[in-house]
Amino acid sequence: DPMPLPRLGRGSMGGTQSLALPLGNGPHQVGCADVMVGHTRQGLFLRLFYPCLPRAGAERPLWIPRYEYCGGLADFAHRSRRWCAPLLNATIGACRVPVSWNGPFKSCSRRYPLIIFSHGLGAFRTLYSSVCSELASWGFAVAALEHRDHSASATYFCPAEAGSEEWIPYQRMPQGQKEFYFRNKQVHQRAEECVRALRLFEDIDSGKSVPNVLHQDFDLSVLKDSIDLTKVAVMGHSFGGVTAVLALVKEPSFRCAVALDAWMFPLENALYPEVPKPVLFINTEKFQTPESIAKMKRLSSRNSQTKIITILGSVHQSQTDFTFLTGKLLSRIFGARGTLDPYKGLDITSRAALAFLQRHLNLEEEFHQWDDLLEGIGDSVVPEAPFCRSNL
Repeated sequence: DPMPLPRLGRGSMGGTQSLALPLGNGPHQVGCADVMVGHTRQGLFLRLFYPCLPRAGAERPLWIPRYEYCGGLADFAHRSRRWCAPLLNATIGACRVPVSWNGPFKSCSRRYPLIIFSHGLGAFRTLYSSVCSELASWGFAVAALEHRDHSASATYFCPAEAGSEEWIPYQRMPQGQKEFYFRNKQVHQRAEECVRALRLFEDIDSGKSVPNVLHQDFDLSVLKDSIDLTKVAVMGHSFGGVTAVLALVKEPSFRCAVALDAWMFPLENALYPEVPKPVLFINTEKFQTPESIAKMKRLSSRNSQTKIITILGSVHQSQTDFTFLTGKLLSRIFGARGTLDPYKGLDITSRAALAFLQRHLNLEEEFHQWDDLLEGIGDSVVPEAPFCRSNL
């Protein structure tokens, strides 16, 4: 039988804590650092999750790193309710991510595979800390981008003048513009940022000096000879899911993609035949439409290694940190939880992703024990899309 994962993420009093993110379940402790490269909006901004060494009294970073993110985040959490921003800040503004901030990088005789992660519309680099830190705890370096195409809840860059910041606000759909053309332009920029993130790690591995504009206590040079650039995947949620699919077209070095509840609408039809590598679509039960599923099936019909599964009892926010950070009241306001236990949902998502990544990155791990999930076999998971809503 598959080896059960230890449930390290639960509260000490038993059950599930409403306002805490889970610890990773893998053998590695997880560190994270913010990296900003370049002094213009054409630069990159990402949060790196990585295996780290234990450190006594390690600082844990805030989940919402700046109040400026709350306005767009409220829009992400519940469309058009701008009054939610102060509520979000008051209820979860002090929440911290259970990782070691700028923790000492854990070197390994085998290089770590790399995942580039793309956030959803109205989100930002920290909103998927639970899944990113889970994957890092199993021996991956995970670079969670903060996109600069006006799809993040907010983001910023630091011009060359010392101490200055320039913010890039979240942009709603312009009136009178066709949404497809607006979003298609964004998804191409996002995919190109995923490729540029890979180039960043290639530069570091080649020994090139890459200054971190944020001047943090994490030396990027420690990554040299530690990241396996032959084993790179791209992953994302919602708008980030379709971004991951498009990134496969733009960059041959990406060997596969994991798309969490992908919003397929922004991808032009002409590109479907161009997707060269396998994709794992992990969908939630309540979000996907027949039109979106049909687009995913176009890809699976061309590549037998592309898989589509649906997690029953889940909603679109179930694959974000919101599912762990909302009690009953906030969950009703934001629709952040389905009926499935959030920990179980994260287990299914991460185990399926790990099995898929082992298969297509040729990893020498034990993740194949969860291969059944890739066929939609298991509790609370079905292959492709359910014909009708479940009773979960």
